[in-house]
Amino acid sequence: MPLTLTLTPAAHAAIVHAAAAAHPHEACGLLLGTATHIAAAQTAANVHPDPIRHFEIEPAALIAAHRAARAGGPQVIGYFHSHPNGLARPSATDAAMAAGDGRIWAIAASGEVSLWRDAPSGFEPLSYVLKEG
Repeated sequence: MPLTLTLTPAAHAAIVHAAAAAHPHEACGLLLGTATHIAAAQTAANVHPDPIRHFEIEPAALIAAHRAARAGGPQVIGYFHSHPNGLARPSATDAAMAAGDGRIWAIAASGEVSLWRDAPSGFEPLSYVLKEG
């Protein structure tokens, strides 16, 4: 049976808000929590030269989050980005950029958020429920 993750309502709202605020550019950021629970979504600057069709998380934000995790803060368990004019599922560009490292990707489009595992064999859909904690 597939794993169902939990996502805090605040993290879900942060992803949806970031996507709306960045439009028509892609929003992006980090997912923080545990292997089964996304506690927070931290928005980061999209530093890609073509932010309308691509995303690149600001390296300083990524480094700071990993440093905080090593110091006892929440773990970086994945990433989020938006598809301003697309669907809430991985695109061909996402598949080409994926590392196959098992991280969780959240993709926002049209007010929807979907979760995916970046598996070595490609993106696998994940189910989730909203839950505090």
